Parts: sequence; structure tokens; C-alpha cells
Amino acid sequence: MDNPNDITVAIIDYETGNLFSVEHACEYVGLSAAITSDSTVIMDADAVILPGVGAFGGAMENLKRLDLEFPLKDFIATGKPFMGVCLGLQLLFSESEEFGRHKGLGIIEGAVVRFPAQTAVGGPVKVPHIGWNRIHKPSGKDWDNSPLRNLNEGEFMYFVHSYYPEPLSKDVILSITDYEGVQFCSSISQKNVFACQFHPEKSAKAGLEIYKQWAGLIKTRII
Repeated sequence: MDNPNDITVAIIDYETGNLFSVEHACEYVGLSAAITSDSTVIMDADAVILPGVGAFGGAMENLKRLDLEFPLKDFIATGKPFMGVCLGLQLLFSESEEFGRHKGLGIIEGAVVRFPAQTAVGGPVKVPHIGWNRIHKPSGKDWDNSPLRNLNEGEFMYFVHSYYPEPLSKDVILSITDYEGVQFCSSISQKNVFACQFHPEKSAKAGLEIYKQWAGLIKTRII
């Protein structure tokens, strides 16, 4: 695989939107991307992206209805690179409390929870969290050998969400973000899986740099 154009990326279509901006970001960094819900195309791809916006429960229902739940798990088990974006990050977790309790894919142990109604000092927390916010390195964590490796500490990314993930193990947390005094996990890394709560494809130059670095990591299979 001598150039990124030889890398095939399957972007999962499970009727949750945000597909074409992800496809354009892939194409911008030279990846050959296909929007698909075909399990054969997914398993044959060099890498997979699970994007998404919307409610957790409905998204899981769509994955099951389209027979995508187990192909996604099988793909991740191959060790090939996998990226989750926004709702695609949340679906990797064990469960979510959004509109009741819903089981997720169970790739990452932990739960997806709603921002609290009030800050620690009693002020209201505006939900959803929409707009630009900084991502930071957790204590003792570096971004080497991750798609964030070329970013500055405190880089701005674009967020749109009302819920956030709480991993059971802090070891998987790649970045953290503070919103209204709530410090939450804004990206994770576990073996071949990288996922982020923010939208790198909507985060200007720094966001596209994440796609560029991910493409490089696919090529070398460092991720």
C-alpha cells in the first residue's frame, strides 16, 4: 500500500446522517471512501468509520435492523483501524441513559450519560453543548501514535451533543474537555479503535489533520 489512495474506508450508513461531510474529509486526505451498509464491503475495507448524530436507542435499533451490529463487532475484532465520530463514539459503549436504558455495542466498557442540569456552584448547564471547545491531554497521557499526535494541547474542536461517555477504565481516555465545569472524555483509544465525541470533519484545519494522521496510521497499522 504505497499511497493513501489505495486505502479503502467503509463509512457506515445506518440512517443517522453526517455521512457526506465524513466522506469529503476522507477524500480530502486521499482516502478512498464508500458509504455503505453492506457487510461484505465493510469486512473487505481497510478501515471503517461509524459516524452519526441523533438518539442512541434509535441508532442501535437501526444497526440491528440493518444487520450491522455483528459485522461492526467482527470488523473491530480483525484489528483493522476503526473510527467512531460523535454518536459513533457513544454506540461503542456498554449502554446509554438517553431516553431510558439502551444497550450499546459493548466494545468499550462504560456508560453514556447526560450533562447534569446544574454546575457544581448551582448555575444551569446549557444543553446541548454546541460549538467550539478545547481538547486536552489527560495527566500522564500523550498523543503519540494516535490520530491526535500532530495537534497542539488545548486545540479547538467542534461539538454538538447532550450526552457524553464515561469509560470504566481511564486508560482508554485519549482527550478530555471541560464544559460548564464538567470534565468529560472527548476521545478514546483502545487497540485499533479511535473515537471522538467532537466532529473532526467540521473542525477546520485541525480536524482534517486528524483524518490525515488516521490515514497514515492505517497505512502503517500503528493504530
